[in-house]
Amino acid sequence: MRKDKQQNIEAPRQARDDHKPRVLVVAGPTASGKSDLAIRLARKFNGEIVSADSRQVYRGMDIGTGKVRRDRTFPSEKLKVKSEKWRKADFYSEGIRHHLLDVASPSRQYSVARFVRDARLAVADILKRGKLPIVCGGTGFWIDALVYGQSIPDVKPDAKLRARLTGLTAAQLYARLKKLDPRRAASIDRHNPVRLIRALEIVMTTGKPVPRRFNGSPYEPLYLGVSRPFPELKRRIERRLDARLKSGMVAEVRRLHGSASLTASRGGLSYKRLESFGLEYRWVARFLQKKITRTQMRDGLLKDITAYAKRQLTWWRKNPDVRWIASPSEAERLVREFVV
Repeated sequence: MRKDKQQNIEAPRQARDDHKPRVLVVAGPTASGKSDLAIRLARKFNGEIVSADSRQVYRGMDIGTGKVRRDRTFPSEKLKVKSEKWRKADFYSEGIRHHLLDVASPSRQYSVARFVRDARLAVADILKRGKLPIVCGGTGFWIDALVYGQSIPDVKPDAKLRARLTGLTAAQLYARLKKLDPRRAASIDRHNPVRLIRALEIVMTTGKPVPRRFNGSPYEPLYLGVSRPFPELKRRIERRLDARLKSGMVAEVRRLHGSASLTASRGGLSYKRLESFGLEYRWVARFLQKKITRTQMRDGLLKDITAYAKRQLTWWRKNPDVRWIASPSEAERLVREFVV
């Protein structure tokens, strides 16, 4: 982990407000070690984790999204906790409760507006039980919407508009979005037609870009940024990718395509839907359709994940509230000062 330069962001720098509930944010690029740090901090400071990952909300998408492993035993058995209420539907990993994992069907879109609503409910539940909410993830747009109180229009799908946009290539969609909403274009996956169409749908329906209006955060947040020197991050990305391929990522995507339980139809997710999730699911879906070789899949995926990590770093480095940490012990010191 290392400290990075901080630059300006349109979001306001948070002034300390001890009257607001405190929320910890652990953010950073993929493969940087966010999840491990969040679990460590949750153990040390009596916390629970709210996942802020736009793909880990979906059931059945585990290996490809890097979802933490779910405990096979419940916390009352593993930790001998007798008073804590839990349900079989609750998601625990390493004894720590996680929220907003496996909460949606991959056959349906889960929007940022829905995330903000669900995350606020989860944070309120955690606070009510006297614990520290820890928002952890790499989807910066979602986290900022939650923490800074950004207004996100909940625009309903427009079938006619989507039909017109579907005929355009990803490059054409991106060019149009860049013209209409350059800030959203800077953070989006430019190769993902579904997300590009959704972003265009919002700006074209409302007649304006996603608003940068901030209603004032309902929380007192501490942003911790997890990063590493980029050559090290690239090595971690490559090792993790190869480990995922060995542990059954291709089989997972094949199962998603063939599982009737995931959709109302007789089959599973279409290849088009799988590709809409981007990165691992896009490249594996192409491989399963025999459009590319396994080597092309692996090399193309490595290139895209590395580019994605760069975009994540660009997003977080613009936020002056992020405290880039050099080590887990530094993170613990900052959190200790924060919760006092």
